[in-house]
Amino acid sequence: MKVSEQTNVQMPLKTVVSLITLVAVGTWAYFGIIERLNNIETQGKLMLSDVEKNTEFRIKWPRGEMGSLPSDSQQDLLIEFISSQLEHMQTEMEGMMSNSVNIKRAQTDIEKMLQDIEKLKDKVRQNGSN
Repeated sequence: MKVSEQTNVQMPLKTVVSLITLVAVGTWAYFGIIERLNNIETQGKLMLSDVEKNTEFRIKWPRGEMGSLPSDSQQDLLIEFISSQLEHMQTEMEGMMSNSVNIKRAQTDIEKMLQDIEKLKDKVRQNGSN
């Protein structure tokens, strides 16, 4: 049997259409699978990039290597202000503690003076009646 360009092959039209359909479906399925694999690969690369950035952020943010939020700076200023006020109040309280000692001393002195005044009143009364 010789096969050349001139060789005639007879095939039913139904078979030819089936073969063309089969090749078309196979080609469509192959490229669909390739496209799906490309999408999955791209998503994997993007997720890996996101995970690396997240890891970097998670490590560097608490250390302050990536900056800070404006609200963090504002809170730091408020904490410093409150801390200075607290130190001032503690100093003032310590000063008041010595005042309580002075007040107690003054009370004892006043009580002694009242007793002395009463003694003097008694002497004056005694002198006035003689």
